[in-house]
Amino acid sequence: MNTVTFKGPMAFEGLSESGHRIIMDASEEVGGENRGVRPMELVLLSLGGCTGMDVVSILRKMRVTYTAFEIEIDADRVLTHPKVYERLMLRYRLEGDRASSDQIIRAVKLSQEKYCSVSAMLARTAEVLVEIVLNGETIYPLSQRTSVDP
Repeated sequence: MNTVTFKGPMAFEGLSESGHRIIMDASEEVGGENRGVRPMELVLLSLGGCTGMDVVSILRKMRVTYTAFEIEIDADRVLTHPKVYERLMLRYRLEGDRASSDQIIRAVKLSQEKYCSVSAMLARTAEVLVEIVLNGETIYPLSQRTSVDP
């Protein structure tokens, strides 16, 4: 079971089923002490972790090597409560062999279209845009993710 425990004045400590802890807090402007990640930021980090693990696993199976990999995630929220995400932009940045670009694109598409459960969940309410950059060059332009059938 996952639990979230109030730590005051706006902070909560999350304890995952796997035994890992994380602190969540609000900004000082709304009564918090800025001691931890915001819950909505955590959603974006979860998205990055989910798709990133997929891509690493797929590239490993394809025997594609790379020297660096990160995912930049930006998001737009609606202005009224509840302020849900309406658009998510993922930029996959890799450094590696240019000859692997087709395999990298395939790995990202498989994650987005088939494997990443966080992305599938968020895509039900938000537009998900994807870009892939290899060695500083865009190899897959910003485009809408193919939707997953419910």
